[in-house]
Amino acid sequence: GRWNGVILGVMMLLPLVGAVIVPLIGQKKNAAGQTLLRLFTLAELAFAIALFIRVWQGEEIAMELPGILALGLTFRADVFRALYAALACFMWAMACQFSLEYFSGHGSHQARYGLFTLLTECGVAGVFLSDDLYTTFVFFEIMSIASYPWVAHEESKGAMRAAATYLGVSVACGMVTLMGMFMTWRETGSLSFSALREAEGNGNLILPACLMLVGYCAKAGMVPLHIWLPKAHPVAPAPASALLSGMLTKTGLFGVIAIGMNLMGESRLFGHVMLALGLVTM
Repeated sequence: GRWNGVILGVMMLLPLVGAVIVPLIGQKKNAAGQTLLRLFTLAELAFAIALFIRVWQGEEIAMELPGILALGLTFRADVFRALYAALACFMWAMACQFSLEYFSGHGSHQARYGLFTLLTECGVAGVFLSDDLYTTFVFFEIMSIASYPWVAHEESKGAMRAAATYLGVSVACGMVTLMGMFMTWRETGSLSFSALREAEGNGNLILPACLMLVGYCAKAGMVPLHIWLPKAHPVAPAPASALLSGMLTKTGLFGVIAIGMNLMGESRLFGHVMLALGLVTM
């Protein structure tokens, strides 16, 4: 219908608009900035719920931005992806409802916190609603870099060391994932999920799939790439720590599911390895 893609576009744009407005207002009046932050996250939640209702009713919702970053960006909402996006927006809205009370006793850098909270929300929503590995990677990296100031928020020595570990793991493992994407593109000529499903069973894609999994497993906190978790969570502001553990790790699991279901679904060995790693991580 005429709403096809509009809700997706608004969901990608709304946090970016808020990321401009909230710091401008919040620099002068912290309470006003926190109020705007809550309003923007509630509005994002409302659109996420509307998106989920539409796809639940059977409407196909997709959006393509050709030429953006050379390869273009593609988004699609099915029930699974719309549900995860709605859960993410719900968690953001709830965390921001409590952030005003939290920052009443931790009053530093509230405008900066609002800016990067909204940018991180945009990255998470983009990951869950992406329709190809390129779009997933772009928003995954936006999310990873935008969430770095959460960990470094207090600017203490401990916070800066934890933030350096968090950023180092994110960047290093992200580059490994990018190399796997290069190899997959060379083999298939596409990074769309539909094309990957058609290439399932191609033995030449085993190594690229394993490389792509590195970045997502690191964000999911899977052993042995979990070293950032115990350092980052204690130093981040409490609302941000809740989102780090409650939702950012789930974007890593989304990447594992996307690669596992589309490329490695026929591999019993892959399933056994992921099961073993999951048990060790538990």
